[in-house]
Amino acid sequence: MLLILLSICVILVVWLIFRQSNKDYWKKLNVVQVNDLFMSFLLGDRSIAEIYKEVYDSHPNEPHVGSFMMTKPTLILRDLQNIQAVLNTDFESFSSRGINCNDNDLLADNVVFISDYQRWKTIRQKLTPFFTSSKLKIMTNVIKECARDFVEMVKQNKEMREKPFTALYTYTTATIGASVCGIDTQMKNTMQSPFLEMSWKSLEPSTITDIKFAISTLSPTLFKLLKLKIFGEHEEFFIGVMKKMLAARRNDPHNISDFIGLCVELQKAGPMKDKSNDYELEPTDELLAAQAFFFFLAGTDTGANTMHFTLLELASNPDILQRLHKEIDQVFEETNGEVTYDVIDKLVYLDMVVNETLRKFPPLGALQRECVRNTVLPVGNLKVDRGVTVVIPTYAIHTDENFFPNPEKFDPERFAPENAAYFPKYGYMPFGEGRRICLGSRYGRIQVLSGLAYLLRSFTLKPQNYTPRFQKSSFSLRDTNSKYDLILRKNM
Repeated sequence: MLLILLSICVILVVWLIFRQSNKDYWKKLNVVQVNDLFMSFLLGDRSIAEIYKEVYDSHPNEPHVGSFMMTKPTLILRDLQNIQAVLNTDFESFSSRGINCNDNDLLADNVVFISDYQRWKTIRQKLTPFFTSSKLKIMTNVIKECARDFVEMVKQNKEMREKPFTALYTYTTATIGASVCGIDTQMKNTMQSPFLEMSWKSLEPSTITDIKFAISTLSPTLFKLLKLKIFGEHEEFFIGVMKKMLAARRNDPHNISDFIGLCVELQKAGPMKDKSNDYELEPTDELLAAQAFFFFLAGTDTGANTMHFTLLELASNPDILQRLHKEIDQVFEETNGEVTYDVIDKLVYLDMVVNETLRKFPPLGALQRECVRNTVLPVGNLKVDRGVTVVIPTYAIHTDENFFPNPEKFDPERFAPENAAYFPKYGYMPFGEGRRICLGSRYGRIQVLSGLAYLLRSFTLKPQNYTPRFQKSSFSLRDTNSKYDLILRKNM
């Protein structure tokens, strides 16, 4: 802690010097420039997504706005064609997320955080088979068991009804744990996940985490010198658990459908090889543990927040809730309460409701990329130098009235099948877009729809008015303190 505090003092001095020497970086390129955004975040009480939205909304006639994240020149994109270039057509110029991690931070060596293009590409190729339709069908059965246990937990535990976000987080953590490791037959209830505390701590916004990211942004050299770790406190538990499970599964390969089974198969096959060249990567226990950790990073908090915001909006829109109850009841009666992979597609209106939630409250309020080679954006013909951070302000785009009229209104009809053709390309991207689009987006859809379907089959919501009060967060949109009253439905 003392080293971190001393580092902050050094960083502030360096930042002040930089601010003077490079203060007109964007002005020299004829780009509208605003004050340092990360300092606004550190010293304020808003989420970074709200700060980006304020900049986005304040410059409606600009294709982009320049700023800084500490010492890094940062470009906030407004034009969808430029966003497409960054995420897809010119992807190799923006392949990095721009998150600096140390080699000793073992859990950060995953497909979410990895900046090394070749390493990321090889690992992603090997993880993709885990999300095929056949695998997802099997995982839907696992999620179904978790959803049933989740509803029983809510019914029997008054405390969970008083802390709804905690209940939802327990459910999403349990589903990820069961999908990664399989269901423990010795466990009476799938909600008893050993990963709950670890997952909660790793994703809860904190000042220390914000400071670590500030150091990594301002001085990657200092960050590496101090050997700082983003997820260091979870290594002993998580890697230890993964090593034990991998060892046990090698001796008793009873389930190859979960992620542990895939890991065992990868290790049996030898070095992981890129299909397009001779690059090889050894599938060590530590590397595979980091990829398992990625599932918790990508699926617990995002899934719980999506369900949470959906329920908050349903409580505020009784007519939508009533129509949704009707659909869920009809599907459950037709299928005898079995929500399988194929049944998910029958929940059309629920899917529309969740899609509208993802529009108003995207899991990540912004996407970040780092330019890794000099390039030029198509709109504005702006030269972007290597090292520049590029921000795609998802929350701002999703609430832009030019793309979504009356954006503050919760309107699932926007996502009716007949309206899909009118969506602007790269104007709706709750799971990202392009070649770094979220690997588990289809899994996340099943997780959220299943949990909500089972919950709303048994519970309804007391009407209320909801006004978002986002927590300070450097990544996501969160409002975990808001509540709603879950009321047990009659005869259910």
